[in-house]
This record gives sequence, C-alpha cells and structure tokens, in this order.
Amino acid sequence: MRATVKYRLVFLALMVLSFVIGVQWTPESLTSEADKWSLYLICGLYFVLLPLSYWYCIIKMGAQKLWKLIVIFSLSSLVARLSFPAEVAHYFEFIAWLRYPIIAVLLVIELYLVVSVVRGLIKVRKLKGDPRVGAVETYRDGDDKSLTIALILASEATNWFYSIPWFSRHHPPVIANINLVSATRWHVWLMLIGCVGASSLSYVLLASWSEWVAIIVSSIIAYTLMSIVANHRLSRYYSLYLIRDNLVINNSLWGFMVVNIADIASAADQQSTELNKDEPETIIIGRGQSNVTITLNRPVIYHGGMGQLPEPMKTVHLSVDNPQQLIQALNNKVSVAV
Repeated sequence: MRATVKYRLVFLALMVLSFVIGVQWTPESLTSEADKWSLYLICGLYFVLLPLSYWYCIIKMGAQKLWKLIVIFSLSSLVARLSFPAEVAHYFEFIAWLRYPIIAVLLVIELYLVVSVVRGLIKVRKLKGDPRVGAVETYRDGDDKSLTIALILASEATNWFYSIPWFSRHHPPVIANINLVSATRWHVWLMLIGCVGASSLSYVLLASWSEWVAIIVSSIIAYTLMSIVANHRLSRYYSLYLIRDNLVINNSLWGFMVVNIADIASAADQQSTELNKDEPETIIIGRGQSNVTITLNRPVIYHGGMGQLPEPMKTVHLSVDNPQQLIQALNNKVSVAV
C-alpha cells in the first residue's frame, strides 16, 4: 500500500472517530462550565484538528488542491448544525439555508445526468475503448478542473461500457493482464452479495422511519451493482491495452493511467520483491511480484479515486501474466514513435 493511500485511510479513520466521539460527548445544553469546555474541545476537534489533518494527509501528502479544504469545513459545519445545543447550533444555520440552492443544483445535476446517461449509452455502442481515455486525451495538457469534471461525466458511460459485454465488443485487445484481486471470481461474488445485503439492510432499517427515504437509499446502493460488474470485467479482460498512441493501465475502476507512447523511455523485465512503495513518483500495480518496469520521460498523471485523486508518476511497476509480450509490444511501439 502506497504512502498516499495510507494517509487517506488514516484521515478517514480519524474523521469517523472524531465525529462519533463528538456526537456522543456533545452536551444537550450549556448549563455548566464543564458543558462549555466540552463544547470548546469538540469545536477544536471539528474545526482545527480535522482541517489540519486533512491538509496534511490529503492535500500535502496526496498533492491535492488547497481549495478542497472547504469539504471538511462544510462537513464539520453540518455535523455541528445537527448535534450542537440549540443555543449554539443556530450559528451554523447557514448550512440549513443552503439546502434549497443545493437541492436545486442537485436536481439540475440529476436531470443533466439522465441526459448524460442516455447520450452516453448511445455513444458507447460504437466506442472502441474506455470513455475516460477520450477525456484525458482532450484535457491532458489543459485545465485540471476541466479534466476532473470530464472524468466525472465520463464515469457513468464507463460503467455502462464495461458492465454490458455488448457495449465493449469493439474494445481494443489487451497486450497483457495485470494480476488484480478484483479480476477474481470470488471477489466479484463477495462484492455482489455484500451490495445486495447492504441494500436490503438499509431498506429494513429505514422503512419504519420513512418509506421514501428507504427506497431511495436502498436503490442508490443497489445501483452500485453495475459498477461492481464493470470493475470486475475491466480488471479481468481490459486491464492493459493500446489505443491510438496511448498505453492504458487500469488498476481496476479505482485508478488508471493514459500514457502516451512518446512518454515511455523504456520497458524492462525487472523482478524484485523489495520495491519501495513510498518512493516518490513511483507506483506498483498488481498483486504478487512485479515483473515489468515502465520508465517514463516525464511525469504522467495516475488518476486515482476514480479520476478524482491525480498523482504524477515517472516509474510504473507492474505484475502481469505475460511480461515478455508486454515488453515486446511496448518496445516496438516506442521504436516506431522514435
């Protein structure tokens, strides 16, 4: 596990722990000095410790944009609005005021997504590769925000493209398969059973409170079945392939790279069990022993977090089923490009 992933998990655990402790220890009213000090400590936890942790673990160590700090401040404000005593909670009423424009924006986004899904389904019938590749090719040397938005919009079409075999029938052939856990049958069945179980459980737990909320939440969870199937098919059949002048490396749906052939310096057979996972601008993809090392001329973005956590990479270590075939194919492409 890479250092950036470890830091993300550390922050996630800290955030969950902080909110659980904060909600449990928040006094119902400020009737004593002890209650006030408890609230002061919880405020420090929400608005000092968590933002600082987010800045260090996500922004600094993960090389993300500083404006993303607004995410944790907004989340802390929402929890404060819902859990703080009434005499203090009204200071966070702006979160409640924002619900109407937020709902309006969400409705517009939902309508746009419906249109995007329909258009995406029409387009993917003739696509010969991952829809995200086109987004990266278009915005590779442009605005990072435009690329982020483009990847978000392309993700829906990508799920449909890989989850339904008929849509991906024109997909470029793979040159090797990365050894991924998500490519195994037991993994996909475990995920499918877990998804169905979570959807059913959410409905049972929420139905007594609100039938509509129960249906909406369980439906959203059930909708991830498509992503689970797409993730498995992508990992098992399309993890490594060439399209146009690019090498596409898929670390399941979670992360991918689109490497221009001209950016590849070398591809060599390098077996090592002592690779440093925390080495800067280096990524290891695949379980087991890495057997191919791709060295790049310049940093190329690895789009983690389904495209939302970009990181520059110059060295890619892969564990594949046919290393010699991959090395030969890449060297042939590189020699032609040169």
